[in-house]
Amino acid sequence: MHMGASGGMTVRAASLDDLDTIEALELAAFPGDRLSRRSLRGFIRAAHRPLIVAKFGDRLGGYALIALRKGAESARLYSLAVDPAQGRRGVGRALLQACERYARAHDRGVLRLEVRYDNASAIALYEKMGYRQFAQYEGYYADGAAALRFEKRLEAAPARSPT
Repeated sequence: MHMGASGGMTVRAASLDDLDTIEALELAAFPGDRLSRRSLRGFIRAAHRPLIVAKFGDRLGGYALIALRKGAESARLYSLAVDPAQGRRGVGRALLQACERYARAHDRGVLRLEVRYDNASAIALYEKMGYRQFAQYEGYYADGAAALRFEKRLEAAPARSPT
């Protein structure tokens, strides 16, 4: 599943070769509430390939993990992390767009996510991309911080014309 490239950036499904750099980014990006190496490996090996990476050559720019619950109308952006050294290069936007395509390809009409109330840059990106806040969870994170819940209704994938 190759999802495209922009400005030297490639967005694609993660492979086991990406595990070390994804784990390092996970540890650097999140002070708590982290995914374990074992969990990350499991997501990479999953048949439906829910772990997506953005890379600049061999350098990891970021990753996103999308979760699908059987029979649900919505998909959930479970985690998104961008290497601060790759900031302002469109990594977050590209990963979010890839997650939206992934959700639509799996017949989900809504993409939902949670974000720390104080993560201003992520909140700005989500709002710019058309997400709206619909709820708040108090004490959501291990340190007691609140999470804001956002969602976006996804347009149906365009029908392919017969050739």
